[in-house]
Parts: sequence; C-alpha cells; structure tokens
Amino acid sequence: MYKSFSALIALLSLLCLTPLQSSGETPPVESPKETAERLQLRIDSMQSLSFDFFQQTRGEMTGRPRKGSGQAVFYKKDGNSRMRWDYSSPDKQVLVSDGSVFSMYFENLKQMIVSPAETLNNDLTYSFFTGNGNLPKDFHILPPDKGTGGATEEVKTIKLVPRIPHSQVQDVHLWVTKSSLIRRMNIRDHFGTITVLNLSNIQVNTLVGMDEKRARSFFSFVPPEDTEIIEQ
Repeated sequence: MYKSFSALIALLSLLCLTPLQSSGETPPVESPKETAERLQLRIDSMQSLSFDFFQQTRGEMTGRPRKGSGQAVFYKKDGNSRMRWDYSSPDKQVLVSDGSVFSMYFENLKQMIVSPAETLNNDLTYSFFTGNGNLPKDFHILPPDKGTGGATEEVKTIKLVPRIPHSQVQDVHLWVTKSSLIRRMNIRDHFGTITVLNLSNIQVNTLVGMDEKRARSFFSFVPPEDTEIIEQ
C-alpha cells in the first residue's frame, strides 16, 4: 500500500492509444489473471482505504436474508495493519483491530469479544483489503460463473478459488473497477451461503500522514460500562 500507481496508469494509457484503434482492431480482452494482478498491485500501493458498505447474507442455512450497512477503514503503516468496521444497521456493532488486539462489540447483546489480532489472518475480507495475502499465489483465478452478472466495460468480474482448501470459503467473486478497486464481493461458503458486500464512496490514502496518537485512538473502542467483556 505504499508505492505510487500513477506512473503505471500513465504508461498503460499511452500504450492504449492510436495504432491499434486507428486500424479498426479492438484492444485485447483482459484475462482474469491480469485483472487479479493489477488489483494486487493497487492494493499493495495503498496505505489506507475507506468505504461505505452494504452487506447481505442469504442461503438455506441463514433463513431470511440478513442485511447490514456502515463504514469501514483499513490502514497500514510500518508493516502494521489496522482496521475498523462500524455497523450502523440493523444494530450498532464495532469491529476494530489495532494490529495486536481484535475486538467485536455488539450493542444489542451488551458484549464485546476480545481476541488476538492473529485470528484475522484467516479472514479473506481482511486479507483482501490489507494486502496481507497475494491473489495470484493464494487463489486459482478463473472467469466468473455464468449468470453472475454485473460486469461492464468499466467493471471486470473474476472468480477466486482457494488453492489450499479454506474451512469457511468455497469461492469468491470480485467486481474490479478500471481503477483497480473492489466494487463488490460475493463470498460463498461450503453450505452455499453467500455473503454479498457492495462498496461505495471508496477513498484511497486519505489517512496518509496520520500521527500515531490519532491512529491509536481511532483504531480502538471503549465500550459502555455495562458491557460484558469476553476474552478468547
């Protein structure tokens, strides 16, 4: 998440100009692997990422579809990855990691579960947005399933299947914009349950220069006094 991607974008823009188009030929279609590689480059170049999200989970095991929305922020500096998810609906929830401790606060339960941040290493969503993983190395990169929908000239869809079987994930579909940002994720588990994450208001590197005191304050959460703390 550190190096500038602008030079590469400028070079690609120059390469896509006239000789090929003036002869009436169409530019080559980007392969799923190429989409994954440019997405990985973009993720590696970012120091911070924030977005609004709308989440929906559906499947036979979940009963009625479950929905949630809020804001998320990821921040990486000096090899330390931090994150914060604030759910505003259907109930207030705060999921936050300072790189050492991961806390999950549930207002309706008056509980906060605290565990080591290493528990996040197996979470694919966390890995995607922090760059802790590597898409081409960690996944088989495939075309999307038929009927997946949503792909346009501005957005490419790819399917990811873990190279090493994952206990909670069967496959993932990603919708990747021309600017190499994830617009949508569909995560399917081994029971056919699908979690859809739609992202909007995506902002990159807006936290660059954040001082350590502010970072410690932002990526932490102090629950109300009547909250039950459960340590795992």
